[in-house]
Amino acid sequence: MGRAGHERVSEPGKNADAAELEKFARLAEQWWDTDGPFKTLHDINALRVDYIAARTTLEGARVLDVGCGGGILAEALAARGARVVGTDLAAANIEAAVAHAADSHLDIDYRVADAAELAAREPGSFDAVTCLELLEHVPEPARLVAACAALVKPGGAVFFSTINRNLKSFVLAIVGAEYVLRMVPKGTHEYMKLIRPSELGAACRAAGLDLEELTGLHYNPLLERYTLGGNVDVNYFAYAVRRPRS
Repeated sequence: MGRAGHERVSEPGKNADAAELEKFARLAEQWWDTDGPFKTLHDINALRVDYIAARTTLEGARVLDVGCGGGILAEALAARGARVVGTDLAAANIEAAVAHAADSHLDIDYRVADAAELAAREPGSFDAVTCLELLEHVPEPARLVAACAALVKPGGAVFFSTINRNLKSFVLAIVGAEYVLRMVPKGTHEYMKLIRPSELGAACRAAGLDLEELTGLHYNPLLERYTLGGNVDVNYFAYAVRRPRS
């Protein structure tokens, strides 16, 4: 899933871009500012959790949130009854997540950990895995997909969300969202890192995941409202299931 023309600088042994880690670490203290740089994630969080809860059982389930950031999704999953492990490679993000979970009286297992390394230690140990808004920020997206597949139990659910790569997504998700509407900080996304559904589908198949559904995420700037459904031209969610062992 890597694209020619973009040089990715990886952290040694990790599927991480040093510049990406630094970019989000600089914002770590603002994860829980609902009007700050992560406002969009707060605005779509209930929708994300509802999407996940409609496709897998959360109550009592062991759920891994890969690339958890400051814990916005992880806390919402825990509030639905899931036993959540959240991982991120930026220590500042994990510190912010731990502090907020303590204030919220939520028991979440946060770790500074690489998904592939965790998969080697705890293969097939989660009922569901979420990996949202992360694939477009790592050097090797297919490797991250494979790690998520290895972490989930056979028959378990894996959820991704990312951004399509085409002219429409460039105009709306980068020019519009970052420079016109200022919905996310400038420079959050790089066009050549965006991921076409066909590329994600190929990575899922190679990792032993059956891609069950693709769903578009849409924003109406007049109503300031997000909805799910329809085309996947720009932002989209993917729901996959790990094939049972033969």
